[in-house]
Amino acid sequence: MLRFALEARGHTVVEACDEPEAVRLLHEARPALVVSDLRLPAGDGFGVLHAAKDLDAELPVIVMTAFGSIQDAVAAIKDGALDFLPKPIDPDHLLLLVDRALAQRRMATEYTLLKEELASRLGGPEIVGEAPALKQVLVSLQRAAGTDTTVLLQGESGTGKELFARALHALSLRADAPFVAINCAAIPEGLLETELFGHEKGAFTDANVRKQGKFEVAHRGTIFLDEVGDLPLSLQAKILRAIEQRTFERVGGNALIHVDVRVVAASNKNLRAAVAARQFREDLYFRLSVYPITIPPLRERREDIPILARHFVDRFCRDMKKQRLMLSDSAIRLLERYRWPGNVRELQNCIERAVILAEGDTIHRHHLSLAPPVPAAEKGESRPLASFDLSGSLADASRRVLAEVERQKLREALEAAGGDRARAAELLQVRYKTLLAKLKQYGLDT
Repeated sequence: MLRFALEARGHTVVEACDEPEAVRLLHEARPALVVSDLRLPAGDGFGVLHAAKDLDAELPVIVMTAFGSIQDAVAAIKDGALDFLPKPIDPDHLLLLVDRALAQRRMATEYTLLKEELASRLGGPEIVGEAPALKQVLVSLQRAAGTDTTVLLQGESGTGKELFARALHALSLRADAPFVAINCAAIPEGLLETELFGHEKGAFTDANVRKQGKFEVAHRGTIFLDEVGDLPLSLQAKILRAIEQRTFERVGGNALIHVDVRVVAASNKNLRAAVAARQFREDLYFRLSVYPITIPPLRERREDIPILARHFVDRFCRDMKKQRLMLSDSAIRLLERYRWPGNVRELQNCIERAVILAEGDTIHRHHLSLAPPVPAAEKGESRPLASFDLSGSLADASRRVLAEVERQKLREALEAAGGDRARAAELLQVRYKTLLAKLKQYGLDT
């Protein structure tokens, strides 16, 4: 009955009557999924499960058991089974589990192949981690890479949006053409148009020669517009035209320039909110967000923190020509408990500093210069410096305390201003650009 139900769904089924035959067929048929009863005429389902996992640790196994033996099914799941089915078997339930298991199997396979392809194209496994949220992002990148669709990468500051944009380019048919990145927030408004579109000779003072813009340089390749939410409104219409029609004029020129580029944009701002606040054109937003991909913050992929930390330790040891360092258990625990408002960039900077400070063969928690989480019992205490890490030199401790004071002051000003950054800058009596730089520095610019 089960074979007929599976074959009717389009699956190919290989049957075995007991454990010895199942073990033999596992090696011969190399199935994508195993469904086994726990009670068999010879051997049992646990033997089949262990043989399947010995053959391929990622091979999904679904076990079947009588209703009174649920504890056996729980034991099988602890040994690596994906799920279990109580008897009598509902074919529709079985088909649902099989479809889900095969989908997970395909995603895992795609992820493995994608990492291998990225490693070969980029010269190394730059995107590091095993968290399900990261795997989903890479699978989405792979799907987008085969098209010329405009992609919008969304995520907090420090999550590595440019790295993912480069990976998207490396996987695309444009991989042999230029990848050109421009940070829309880092270039003054008066210069941004010429950076993007170039200028003609004599277009303005000091324009002694014709200059190509980033769109021209990226011809047949990919242009990456980082921090696209900071584009001035005066430029957004020209950007929209360049994306839609692949044409533009240089500053001071009248001739239409035609380019063939793939556009990838990134922002740590909520562009929908910016549209609602009339700070970003709605038509440009819809044109950029044809295929949005959200990069998860590091706090949502905590299982990757030790993996990333060890990766950065190895990298910086090689760069600094130091002996290979180990991370102590206490250091790893502190890394895992820290919130990482600056995401992967902050972790990378933390590890680089620790590699410099470490003198032996081990990085300890005091090398990380991270303030440990404040115990709940201490949060209400009256000592104002109790939550600060005051280890190290006076200069180090002072720098950490000052940074925390600035971060808290920024939060309070934004709250008092109701999120209005211009008003917050007035309350703090600093320039607006200084406020933006500080918000980015402390990971508060989301």
